Amino acid sequence: MSAILHDLSGFLYGLVVGISLGLTGGGGSIFAVPLLIYGLGIPIRSAIGLSLAVVGATAGFGAMLRLKAREIDLRSGMVFALGGMVFAPLGTWIGSFLPASLLLSCFAVLMNFVGWRMWVGKAENADSVGPCVLQGDGKPGPGCHTRLMVAGAVAGVLSGLFGVGGGFIIVPALLYVTGTTIHRAVATSLLVIFLISVSGVASNIAQGQAFPMPTAVLFLAGGLLGMLGGGAMRARLTGPVLRKVFAAAMWAVGLYMLLQNLTPFLPKR
Repeated sequence: MSAILHDLSGFLYGLVVGISLGLTGGGGSIFAVPLLIYGLGIPIRSAIGLSLAVVGATAGFGAMLRLKAREIDLRSGMVFALGGMVFAPLGTWIGSFLPASLLLSCFAVLMNFVGWRMWVGKAENADSVGPCVLQGDGKPGPGCHTRLMVAGAVAGVLSGLFGVGGGFIIVPALLYVTGTTIHRAVATSLLVIFLISVSGVASNIAQGQAFPMPTAVLFLAGGLLGMLGGGAMRARLTGPVLRKVFAAAMWAVGLYMLLQNLTPFLPKR
């Protein structure tokens, strides 16, 4: 691949991630790692760290726009992010001991799970009021904070381990725990993804991970532009059809990754 084509591909792949991030509030960011590895040929460890950095920066940009529009639940988002920021380095540490083929196979399984969640659409079922119990002053009680921090810890481990934003956990968890609307949950998830990614990137840097800067800049530029486009399209394109398109794409990429990483271990005829 020529340098110009490589740079253009990096920008276009970032555009795909940004659009999906703006549309789904994080579920689409799971495309970043396979695009960096199989599309741009970046080693898995660098791809995971770079994915966290780009997805985090892109989500932070989107969160800034949503915060200005007062669409973010700051209290729930900060509690959720606290659990994620504490546990993201744990995911990075665990990942450093796993073989690349095993890590990518587990990532492929995760993609198929996320695709299933998007296909059935349970993440957008906000009919319940959530288990949070409001105190007399109208603030969430300790039980709510505990649930949010536990969910944040899970999202943090997965973020550090696989370089994903964790929106596929954050959005349904916010809906279930707080009973907020899907629109507000998606906006809040962008803030959470940004904060958790900061912790994950710091952990990668502490372990001596270096990022290919020209690729990172172009990937980020595409991501920021895609975030604007995805946010603008969300009001027009949301619905079961959109979820199913994303789910089918995740299944296709996940299956490809499984075949790539499990084929060497299959018995040869």
